[in-house]
Amino acid sequence: MLTILGKRASINVRKVMWTCDELGLDWRQEDWGTGFRDTRTDAFRALNPNAMVPVLLDGDFVLWESNSIIRYLANRQGDEALYPREARARARVDQWLDWQASDLNRSWSYAFMALVRRSPSHTDADQVEASLHAWTGFMKILDGRLAETGAFVAGANFSLADIAIGLSVNRWLETPFDHPSLPAVEAYYRRLGERPGFREHGGNGVA
Repeated sequence: MLTILGKRASINVRKVMWTCDELGLDWRQEDWGTGFRDTRTDAFRALNPNAMVPVLLDGDFVLWESNSIIRYLANRQGDEALYPREARARARVDQWLDWQASDLNRSWSYAFMALVRRSPSHTDADQVEASLHAWTGFMKILDGRLAETGAFVAGANFSLADIAIGLSVNRWLETPFDHPSLPAVEAYYRRLGERPGFREHGGNGVA
């Protein structure tokens, strides 16, 4: 039985839970993080020195960083549907996973903290506007890619990249501001909504 440490509302915890469900894995989840058990304790830092969720426990194996966890889970199961072994196909999945974790994540940070979390440290209107502008630019890149594939981020088939980016699209849509029309992203989001794993984990929090 796998154990996932982290609150269910967290985007990165949902990423791991959704992957487990896509792979048909048995798992349990413990609430850690803001509002729940404190990740800044020595006991938790012994598992992840960054004091961040999620953390995966697989027997005596401990792993942190959500994209590393979902790659591990697919490799553990030998699931080539979610994470192909052929070099170019795998590289395409990795490309979009890394893009989500770096470029896309960085773009939304200030706006999300201001508009959703209402952080008192994120009240500069100019920085909110700059963050929304950057975020929109990256979402337009995603819209162009999805218009090209007509299906999923890495190509014709659903993959690990869609788990990470699908949750990012949920965050985009749930953040309150005037969204531009992105038809391919909207159609993609509807396709994801046909998957039981997304229905379970895709829209149950924006933390």
